[in-house]
Amino acid sequence: MSVGACCGPDRTAGPSLSGGGGAIRRSELEALAAGAPRDLRMVGLTGGAFRMGSEDPAAYAADLEGPVRTVHVAPFAIAATTVTNAEFAVFVAATGYLTDAERHGDSLVFAGRLTERTRADSPRVVDAPWWCRVTGAHWFSPEGPGTSVEARADHPVTHVSHRDAEAYAAWAGCRLPTEPEWEFAARGGLDQQPFPWGSVREPGGVPRMNTFPGRFPDAPSAPVGTACASGFHPNAFGLHQMTGNVWEWSAGTFSDLDQRPVMRGGSYLCHDSYCRRYRTSARTAATADTSLGHTGFRLAVDTG
Repeated sequence: MSVGACCGPDRTAGPSLSGGGGAIRRSELEALAAGAPRDLRMVGLTGGAFRMGSEDPAAYAADLEGPVRTVHVAPFAIAATTVTNAEFAVFVAATGYLTDAERHGDSLVFAGRLTERTRADSPRVVDAPWWCRVTGAHWFSPEGPGTSVEARADHPVTHVSHRDAEAYAAWAGCRLPTEPEWEFAARGGLDQQPFPWGSVREPGGVPRMNTFPGRFPDAPSAPVGTACASGFHPNAFGLHQMTGNVWEWSAGTFSDLDQRPVMRGGSYLCHDSYCRRYRTSARTAATADTSLGHTGFRLAVDTG
């Protein structure tokens, strides 16, 4: 395993644009971008054969995690963390890119993150009423107008669609990881363990990932939201938060019959009472233009 830097993108500042969520002030964008590291740090992995998928009772049959099968992964490199708000700000400052959420004018936000007024003004998702469709919510203003990620520069960028993630990756000279690559990396060299560190979700009663605390969805015992992208101990490959915190877009599709892009790893909204997808084999899907307040991505590159 080796550590290196991804090919450095052109980080020369360019014009910014305004979208359906309102303009981001240039000064705010540049202040946020200033907190980004100069290089995109990647962890090189030698690849090899591993057992992918799960037939664990905790898995959801509809998610198609199984059957367990042996898969070979070629050498590649993957980012130690998800792309952060500061890193995404560099991209936007350089290109003037508008995310799908900005173009659409709204995005989905967990109701518990909103003010009482915003909750009342935002329609709920019928089948998942803890989600509100918030006008003006996007990557820089994740809870809608008047909110900002300026104090969350090192947190994962959210409200990014699969198309947004691919656009960033192309600009950075990288790509999204394939599903096998992502799972190989998440497992950290362990065989058929549900978590990047082993079989126990909270060894010694100590949390190892950012998931929903308390009773979901209305009685959290601690603040709910993203954590620093490099928070918690990394797995044996040196990769942070491969489970929990934010769902991560991959380059795969859900199935032959369902061509939606796949997300991996679970998020800060996962809870064993309704969503046990904070496991190395867990997967879900969404349309390529979907943006949510708990979805981000990390980068990969070929090294072989």
